[in-house]
Amino acid sequence: MRIRDRGKLKFMPAHFMPEHRALLRELARDELRQPRPLLDEYEIQELENQICFAMEYTYPVIITKWWDGFTYEETGHIHYLDPIRKRVRMVTEDGSAIAINFADIVKVIIKE
Repeated sequence: MRIRDRGKLKFMPAHFMPEHRALLRELARDELRQPRPLLDEYEIQELENQICFAMEYTYPVIITKWWDGFTYEETGHIHYLDPIRKRVRMVTEDGSAIAINFADIVKVIIKE
């Protein structure tokens, strides 16, 4: 005798509200968030030295930035350091220009 079941349909009334599904997605995303890494003065100085070295000799870099609990990597060449706005301007591999705040930079790797 075969059991005739509605499968996933019987659980759908629990998720019928879009606000409920959005809240569940946001809760799952909150579990993956990480706190901002704390860098001491020596690590900040090393990051600045690597950025200046890569800009002077036009080496490609991988900059890891922290934003909203997650880390993202940007790859490209450093174009300009803006000391007034405290930003690093770089041209990514696909040719687009982006600006990254100094405070958001977590790690810099020079690709040679």
